[in-house]
Amino acid sequence: MMPKTKLGKWAGGLLAVFLVFFITLILGRNIAGWRPGNPFIVMAGLLAMFAGISAFVTATVSLMKLKDRSLVVILAAIIGFLAVLILIGELVEGFIE
Repeated sequence: MMPKTKLGKWAGGLLAVFLVFFITLILGRNIAGWRPGNPFIVMAGLLAMFAGISAFVTATVSLMKLKDRSLVVILAAIIGFLAVLILIGELVEGFIE
C-alpha cells in the first residue's frame, strides 16, 4: 500500500502537493470567482503542473528502477502522466492557433 523506497515516498508527497494545488485551482475558479490571468490562479496552476510532472518522473523511476509497486506510486505515475498530457495539450493548442 505505502511506498517502500525514498523515491516512492517523494512521488507520493508530490502527488499530494499536486492534488492540493489542483483542488485550490478548482475551488478558486468556482467559489472565489478567480478569473484567468489572476495571479493566484496562475501560481496555483504552475505549481500544480510542476508537482504533477515531478510526481510522474519520480514515480516512473521508482517503478522501473527501484521496483516499488505500491498503490501510491502507481497512482502518482498515472495522475502525473495525465498532468503531462494536459501540458502537451496546452502547448499544442498554442501552436495551432
